Amino acid sequence: MYIIRVEASFAAAHFLTEYHGKCERLHGHNYLVRAFARGEELDAAGMLVDFGDVKGRLREVCDALDHTCLNDNPIFASSPSAERIARYVFDQVRRLDPAIPLSAVEVFETDTSMARYEP
Repeated sequence: MYIIRVEASFAAAHFLTEYHGKCERLHGHNYLVRAFARGEELDAAGMLVDFGDVKGRLREVCDALDHTCLNDNPIFASSPSAERIARYVFDQVRRLDPAIPLSAVEVFETDTSMARYEP
């Protein structure tokens, strides 16, 4: 099995409406996003998928989130947790390029706190 990983980042604000604690107040993160593709077959060039293709799609999704208040995006149902962001990024990358054998997305809010989505 071959697995590749690419990274992108974005900065955004959010608050968690169903959480009781300091994260229910507006605050921001410099998010790091990792996208993983997985497959058993390589192409004629010896690649699972071109890093540039995956990176381009991931950047496109992250650029749309960059410098926004995530709560303003209806997809997050006003509580944009790292888990929901990871699912959103996964779905958007897959929508942009269904040929990418995407297997998982990780979203880091900090160096030590991360959520992963894999279907």
